[in-house]
Amino acid sequence: MSGQYSAFSDVVIVDAVRTPWVDLGGALAQISPIDLGIKVGREVLARAAIDPQQIDSVLAGSMAQASFDAYLLPRHIGLYSGVAQSVPALGVQRICATGFELLRQAALQVGDGGQMALCVAAESMSRNPIAAYTHRDGFPLGGTVQFKDFLWEALYDPAPAVDMIATADNLAKRYGLSREAVDGYALLSHQRALESQVLGRWSAEIVAVGNERFELAGYQPRGIELPRRVETVTQDSHPRTTTLAALSRLRAIHTDGVQTAGNSCAVVDGAAAALVGRASQSKTPVLAHLLASAVIGVAPEFMGIGPTPAIQLLLQRSGLALSDIGRLEINEAQAAQVLAVAQTLELDCDRLNCQGGSLGIGHPLAATGLRLLMTLARQLREENLRYGIAAACVGGGQGMALLIENPAFIGSN
Repeated sequence: MSGQYSAFSDVVIVDAVRTPWVDLGGALAQISPIDLGIKVGREVLARAAIDPQQIDSVLAGSMAQASFDAYLLPRHIGLYSGVAQSVPALGVQRICATGFELLRQAALQVGDGGQMALCVAAESMSRNPIAAYTHRDGFPLGGTVQFKDFLWEALYDPAPAVDMIATADNLAKRYGLSREAVDGYALLSHQRALESQVLGRWSAEIVAVGNERFELAGYQPRGIELPRRVETVTQDSHPRTTTLAALSRLRAIHTDGVQTAGNSCAVVDGAAAALVGRASQSKTPVLAHLLASAVIGVAPEFMGIGPTPAIQLLLQRSGLALSDIGRLEINEAQAAQVLAVAQTLELDCDRLNCQGGSLGIGHPLAATGLRLLMTLARQLREENLRYGIAAACVGGGQGMALLIENPAFIGSN
């Protein structure tokens, strides 16, 4: 099988945190992704009791050009998180698998002699610009003004001439997925997400966001300023009650399609961070052992099936079987996409996205991979399961998956 497989030894995820995921136009809408990234960068270092001066690499990712200083996002996140000025910073991009790629790059660096990497992914979907690429020389008299919504246009792939929703509809047709089945999975995801929130299952991974000032000696301060009458943001805003009847009443986005606003991922803002280091140098309990990664290409018009060959490659090269995997977190870009992956892997939903997924809480592109990984790692710990896989499809036609092991596992398997 083609694709790229990487195996890691002595690599651990020390800790990981995230902000709440907040709906488009909500309480985080005016916050730069750089400042959201600084917030989680500082928090993960504090929670892990790691001196920022121990960090020897900063890796950061964000898809949207959501601020005028967006080019500087990795560098500024590192500096304002307290990392030494001499430590380099690198921007990483693999669209919806950016969070995974951050961890992969960090693991490769650690395997190459690095000590500890700070990985941060931050996304402001709300601050996607209204953009024009053809007016640098001005506006000709009577000419067409070509400003477009970057958030909307970025969901379209001009190679197969389809948007991301249509790729899921293509999978529904290929694998015989009915609207009822797709809505049924969406309902399950919404119910699981709401239950997880009510029971506090994400409390260990979420850091509250409030008004805050970030100082850096000798440089201009930055910070977070929430809207008036909002003092702090403590939980994801999208989880909600719904019913199959309510979901079934929603109009399909494309004629003869199965995808709707209710069974597609929510558009949200948020950031996440993780520390990647060496197991042999960890003095305190770590979140997970990072064992391997796999990434592979698929047809762009069927991009949502990407997790299937990525997971198959991961299992084939690692010598494990799907039955060895206690939990899987597969990003829910669209409900039809997740069902197609589950069907092709012959995977039941009892081990899949058990706390809900992006249908229920949202998908802030670059940050989702880190969220999937930290949610998965904590599930393995809570349920004393050994192995877990996190995976995602990628716009343009790719799939990526990571294999982790629970360092606290007790058992014979």
